[in-house]
Amino acid sequence: MVTEEDRIAAELAHGRHIHEEHPELWDWSTPAGRLRLERRARMISHFGRLGRDDLLLEIGCGTGLCTELVRAETDASIVATDISPELIGEARERRLPGVTFQVDNALHLSFPDASFDAVYGSSILHHLVIDQALAEILRVLKPGGRVVFAEPNMLNPQIFVQKNVPVIKRWLGDTPHETAFVRWAICGRLRRMGFTGARAEPFDFLHPLTPKPLIGLVSALGRLAEMTPLVREIAGSCVMVAEKPR
Repeated sequence: MVTEEDRIAAELAHGRHIHEEHPELWDWSTPAGRLRLERRARMISHFGRLGRDDLLLEIGCGTGLCTELVRAETDASIVATDISPELIGEARERRLPGVTFQVDNALHLSFPDASFDAVYGSSILHHLVIDQALAEILRVLKPGGRVVFAEPNMLNPQIFVQKNVPVIKRWLGDTPHETAFVRWAICGRLRRMGFTGARAEPFDFLHPLTPKPLIGLVSALGRLAEMTPLVREIAGSCVMVAEKPR
């Protein structure tokens, strides 16, 4: 059994590795990866109904890549958090207006009850003890507040292998406790934790290593796949949204 201390140690080591070695951050920096991240930020903003009057909490902001895009989409005030002091240090160098970067533990958030209009994140929940994280998110949300996350889809063949075959997991740099989500299962978990209106949509067939000349074609085919029953279920990601009862 992986303890909370083991998880924290692994995530801190992961953050130091990213800070020191500067690997391709989850392939967001390739041409296709950048388009994927930009679309992801738009979907988070749209599904979460995030706007300029909201105070947002971001969980697992890393170096602030997604933070910057969500801020540009919404013009909202954002408190962006991560457990890694090294990554928060890099994020602060972005000097984003309206954004405060802060070291914090998603399993023990330092904020008072009912502090935020919405909580969001990109590829972070699958690192966490999910029920404990959702309980904390529910606590810091205002009544009627939204939770919205984009996460890896366990039904995607590559994600399934990456998250379940230890040698592949190590080779790709995943932490040992990482997982992924099946959309109807995470919706059920959100409801059990006290959220309402939970729904999740699969998306993203654009692989980050897609050659630049093929990005347009692959993106178009991917949009068709996202509208095709059954086929859509093996998309690379899912976006999930729910609300705290009023």
